[in-house]
Amino acid sequence: MEVVIIGGIILLAYLIGAIPTAVWVGKRFYGIDVRQHGSGNAGATNTFRVLGKKPGSIVMAVDIFKGWAATSLANLLVLWGAIDEDQLIMFKLILGVVAVIGHIFPVYVGFKGGKGVATLMGMVLAVHLPVALLCLGVFITVLMFTSYVSLSSMLAAIAFPLFLLLPMFKTDDTLLLIFGVFIAVMVVLTHKKNINRLLQGVESKANIGFFRRR
Repeated sequence: MEVVIIGGIILLAYLIGAIPTAVWVGKRFYGIDVRQHGSGNAGATNTFRVLGKKPGSIVMAVDIFKGWAATSLANLLVLWGAIDEDQLIMFKLILGVVAVIGHIFPVYVGFKGGKGVATLMGMVLAVHLPVALLCLGVFITVLMFTSYVSLSSMLAAIAFPLFLLLPMFKTDDTLLLIFGVFIAVMVVLTHKKNINRLLQGVESKANIGFFRRR
């Protein structure tokens, strides 16, 4: 019975993560498939780039919520007795990763999604709230001053394992620290093209407009 419950929750985590927010928002309200414009990714970064601040913010918020909701399903596994309390973090990481995979390969729209950074942020919020909020602060600060979503995403991801090393957040859970390092490396690797464009000075800036004069 536990195997059936765990399997069902893992499938649900994927289906939640696979909700193609950027595609549905773009098509429904703007008649645009964001995958056919900009970088071609169906994520918040490309939505900011193609559609602007408001839809980009909505997509980012929903994608973050997807990651948080899918990861938090692990609490149900404990509640229903499918796993032990000491397995909670491990299953949160499993469900969160499954949700991110769902975002990258969404079944609803032909398995062509985004890079999963916002969904990953939601996952981190469910796993370690204080550090996640600090990483979100890094993301917002960099975004406000540069308008580069890609740079903001990479620096926020790199900040996660670094914050875990600080005395007030230091964890005895080695798995969590390994996960943090792995995620930082993966986010950087998935942004190799963005890094090249940043170095060449041709990376597109998101239509954020925090400091623009009206």
